[in-house]
Amino acid sequence: MSDRSAIEPNAVQGSVLIAGVGASHGLGAAIARRFAAGGYPVAITGRNAEKLAATAAELAADGARVAHVVGDASVAADVARFVATAQGLAPLAVAVHNAGSNRPAPFIKVSEQRFEEHWREHALGGFQLAQAAIPALLARGGGTLLFTGASGSLRGKANFSPFAAAKAALRALSQSVAREFGPQGIHVGHVVIDGGIEGDRLLSIRPQLKDDRGPDGLLNIAAIAETYWVLHHQHRSAWTLELDLRPWAEQF
Repeated sequence: MSDRSAIEPNAVQGSVLIAGVGASHGLGAAIARRFAAGGYPVAITGRNAEKLAATAAELAADGARVAHVVGDASVAADVARFVATAQGLAPLAVAVHNAGSNRPAPFIKVSEQRFEEHWREHALGGFQLAQAAIPALLARGGGTLLFTGASGSLRGKANFSPFAAAKAALRALSQSVAREFGPQGIHVGHVVIDGGIEGDRLLSIRPQLKDDRGPDGLLNIAAIAETYWVLHHQHRSAWTLELDLRPWAEQF
């Protein structure tokens, strides 16, 4: 077993902040459940107050120590509240940027407003969370900062230009932050989700997709969340900066 002092620098187990939590059957909630099951207090944030409160109540019913804050991850003042809430539970140990949506459209029909919305949700939101969380992680003596990426982080598909541009920017941000703050004890990771996620967001739009893809043809949210857990607990002599996850039958 590796030396835990290289992973958890403080004796007090820290808190976990997940920015971008909606429905209970979604990736943000799954990440919160995984860390809560491991004994971490969790702070969850999102823009939909009703979904966020319901997810927080479900986590609490399962025994989690949880706080929730409604706000926008692209707004500095809101992100400051997110970090303060997590710090109120315990010194911040993990921050996850999982916020941002995807609204495909033919390129000629993409408005400047729609392009900027994607950039704000993904790129600016990642920037705001990193800038707010890093001082708290440094004060604790180290920690983990994780970003949720997508297929668009690596390649731009037709009708996905705003999303791909924003996700590519988030990926580049994660690389720069990793190279600056890794030597200061912060493990930065970028997780490329290369496939459809079996969660409420996708299945509410395309309910037939699960049957179309067959068994394990979509990414299981608990399995994805396990990867975030593993990344946080990696020994610092072998940190992962980027990895990609996709279903076994995915074409890539």
